[in-house]
Amino acid sequence: MPNSPASRLVPFAERLLGGSLPVGLRTWDGVRAGPPDAPTVVLRNRRALRRLLYAPGELGLARAYVSGDLDVEGDLADGFRRIWALTRSGAARGAKLGPREWAEALRIAVGLGVVGPPPKPPSEEARLSGKLHTLLRDKSAIAHHYDLGNAFYQLLLDESMAYSTGYWTSDEHGYGVEQAQWDKLELICRKLGLRPGMRLLDVGCGWGSLLVHAAKHHGVQAVGITLSAEQRQHVRGRLAQHDLEERVEVRRQDYRELADEPFDAVASIEMGEHVGEENYPEYTRTLYRMVKPTGRLVLQQMSRGAVAPGGGAFIERYIAPDMTMRPLSRTLGYLEIAGFEIRDVHALREHYVRTVRAWERTLEDNWDDVVALIGESGARVWRLYLVGGALAFEENRMGVDQILAVRPSDEGASAMPATREWS
Repeated sequence: MPNSPASRLVPFAERLLGGSLPVGLRTWDGVRAGPPDAPTVVLRNRRALRRLLYAPGELGLARAYVSGDLDVEGDLADGFRRIWALTRSGAARGAKLGPREWAEALRIAVGLGVVGPPPKPPSEEARLSGKLHTLLRDKSAIAHHYDLGNAFYQLLLDESMAYSTGYWTSDEHGYGVEQAQWDKLELICRKLGLRPGMRLLDVGCGWGSLLVHAAKHHGVQAVGITLSAEQRQHVRGRLAQHDLEERVEVRRQDYRELADEPFDAVASIEMGEHVGEENYPEYTRTLYRMVKPTGRLVLQQMSRGAVAPGGGAFIERYIAPDMTMRPLSRTLGYLEIAGFEIRDVHALREHYVRTVRAWERTLEDNWDDVVALIGESGARVWRLYLVGGALAFEENRMGVDQILAVRPSDEGASAMPATREWS
């Protein structure tokens, strides 16, 4: 249909992309254009285009999808994969709008009746204020993601409530995310060399998976800190359930507020991403100060190159505002400057693909319950997050590593074994 919205939008999109549209497009009048064997982007109304007009690119697409103005029929992951393949090929020019493209976009928008005031962003979008990475703003950023409700995370995660990559040691039928998380927690404890009576600090303890595992299976005394009120409440309940209240303490506390005597071992599992680049030296100095000489640190952290260190517009607005990821080499440099000796780096990127896809299956299998807990828009945020996240790790646009470091004694002793006893 030569005068349909789709017939006007597809050629313009292909000129911006520098190649053929990798997915189908169906507009509100029911007309479809694009490759027939591909997932189909559905523009349910003109407001979807208005969102893109005011926020071209990833943010506008995210707002349209989260609000339900835009949908995808078919395999969402396949749609992402096709678009990113076009980007990697170099055919796309980044879909940037210059003056000429803006003029054409406005002509199309007027012709399609799209022009109007900017639509209000979905309520799920973060709206933080204040100076970046102050104590108050960091609490707000953490609350945006982690205080979504314990009931939701209990539905999404396994019983351990571990919200970081699992360690998948088997391909056997019946081995799933719960076993992979147990194996991950056990691996961390072995790397730390935990023994009964040792003192462990968990910086960014989440819902207490490592605290409970280390106290229950390795006999340690432990302290965990988190900025999330919901997480602290949940951890306290778990400690009472496992009769660990005398051996484990959980605090709502920032790492910059730590003033304890040094611990025998320190862990920080996927918390460093929330610290920020300017504060990372203070973070690594704090970790160094909180571990005794010859004590070990396990730092598990996601990494990313120079492109979109915050994860991109969608992640920064809807999932983890103020998050910063850096190349692994830069993180190792910060740790060494703080005084740590790096003893082992364990890449777990492929493990995160399996972990995130397990969470994604859980989300889809429990879709109606998820919607009841966090609403339709919230559920769509998480679908977009998990599908995109799994592909980012699969395609090596994001990584995750377990870093084992030691604080040497003044004489240079590490007290490390000659071989990898945790292997």
